[in-house]
Amino acid sequence: MVVLSDIRDEDELDEEPGEVIESAPPQKVGEERQLGNSGLKKKLLRLGNGWETPNFHDQVTVHYVGTFLDGTKFDSTRDTDQPRTFTLGQGQVYAGLDHGIITMKKGEVALFTLPAEFGGGGISDKSNWVVLFEVELVSWITVMDICKDGGVLKKIMEKGSGNERPADLDEVLVKYQVTLDDGTVVAETPEGGIEFHVKDGHLFPILQKVIMSMTRGEKAELIVQPQYAFEEKGKEANNGLHSIPPKSVLHVNIELVSFKPVINVTGDSKVLKKILKEGEGAFPANEGANVTVSFTAMLEDGTVFEKRGIGETQPLEFITDEEEVITGLDRALATMKKGEKAIVTIHPDYAFGNVEVRRDLSTVPPGSNVVYDIEMIDFIQEKASWELNSTEKIEVAGRKKEEGNVLFKASNYQRARKKYDKATDFVSEDGSFGDDEQKLAKALRVSCWLNSAACSLKLNDFPGAIKLCSQVLDVEFYNMKALYRRAQAYMGTGDFLLADVDIKRALEVDPQNREVQVIKRKLKQLQAESDKKDAKLYENMFAHKMEESSMPVKRLKVEKDEKNEEIGRMQIDKGADSAVV
Repeated sequence: MVVLSDIRDEDELDEEPGEVIESAPPQKVGEERQLGNSGLKKKLLRLGNGWETPNFHDQVTVHYVGTFLDGTKFDSTRDTDQPRTFTLGQGQVYAGLDHGIITMKKGEVALFTLPAEFGGGGISDKSNWVVLFEVELVSWITVMDICKDGGVLKKIMEKGSGNERPADLDEVLVKYQVTLDDGTVVAETPEGGIEFHVKDGHLFPILQKVIMSMTRGEKAELIVQPQYAFEEKGKEANNGLHSIPPKSVLHVNIELVSFKPVINVTGDSKVLKKILKEGEGAFPANEGANVTVSFTAMLEDGTVFEKRGIGETQPLEFITDEEEVITGLDRALATMKKGEKAIVTIHPDYAFGNVEVRRDLSTVPPGSNVVYDIEMIDFIQEKASWELNSTEKIEVAGRKKEEGNVLFKASNYQRARKKYDKATDFVSEDGSFGDDEQKLAKALRVSCWLNSAACSLKLNDFPGAIKLCSQVLDVEFYNMKALYRRAQAYMGTGDFLLADVDIKRALEVDPQNREVQVIKRKLKQLQAESDKKDAKLYENMFAHKMEESSMPVKRLKVEKDEKNEEIGRMQIDKGADSAVV
């Protein structure tokens, strides 16, 4: 069989042939279409299966029959009934045929017409002849160029299930066998495979990237060039790995048996949730959900300090985001689905901190990481705003506001602020309230904004307080509390001019208000202290300038003193010389 040498690179085509097919209506049997602007034509003879098509670099297996326009056959795999296997895009078959095959589905049969610049050269001495190829796509193996430079090629021998792939934190179970070019086995996992976290790496660095490209159950063959394996040095035998000569190309048969997703719950890697069993449904428990859980709580060394729902103990039932359990467990449970099982590892910052805590079965030492083996038995989500009618929204908002007030009085300002913020979510201006209800909703919004601003002041979140008070003043221009609290916040940020504006507006409303009078005096004191500091700063700057301007005079004086000192030393030396007998 003749292989043409004038194969055009895929990048030279104006567009990928597959794009035309994908953007157009499905091609019908017997219909002929031109693929792109290359002159290549495709007539569909038999529909294929599924929707996937191969890509360049994939390894395809095809039957084909090549003929001239007059029907003369010049090449055929049908004569031997042996299909041909080759890699797309590497010029291993007749020029241009690759661009037709990438539009085909498995089992499809099509007739391709290759124009003169594709079809004639090399097949016959009549180089301008057009040729026809009847092609059946028997199968293909997907080949991925992991590093986009040919250094690591992955042939997918058996597709995995689903589309989910391991992430950096996940724990994977893999099986593999590593051989050299001559077939020598240099590394192999035990029969059950080996388990490790993707981020920790294994065997050689690029394996991490390969695993993150695989789906659960996928089997693949890797060809790893030396620069992505053990480079020019090779590797000495150790830890079950045989010696690997320098510059060795490695062949790896690998299977991703399974993996356990690990979720970074808090975003700072201090609460990690490893999913052992996926839960049911589309949504997890949220903040405010009533959850029922069972768990075994232990230290990192395995010492169990608490059990719930295990053996004779009863499951734990509580409402999330109410500080009924440690923060890390609370946050993790809000991400779990019904029936989900997980291992949650919690840093002391989200657990018991640096204090010793006595629990049911053991004591938790200060600064301990803790581990919870937990199952979400069931939960009832708090109803969202859109699930309630207008009367229910106002009732829920009022209840959450009162809960916030209780927390505020207990100096739990962070949680109180969250309660106020949630309350305002239920009475937002969404057009669902009638006239009378709208007044109640507005009053609740304003009250919660003011209370949340008070929390922000207690937490020294001055920008947050300014934003909340400004929201109030947008709807109530002379709200005394909003002016008073925003003035306090401006003073906290050092913006005394804006603080003074708010104080003056507040005094216009109530000239005798004692609280406003107090912060007015405080503002004057702060302004005086600020002016004093500014004056001192300018004084120091001026003194520094004066010092710089006097430097030439000082330098002249120093030089003069040094000269006089030198003359004095010469006179002493002369006196010493004259004293010598």
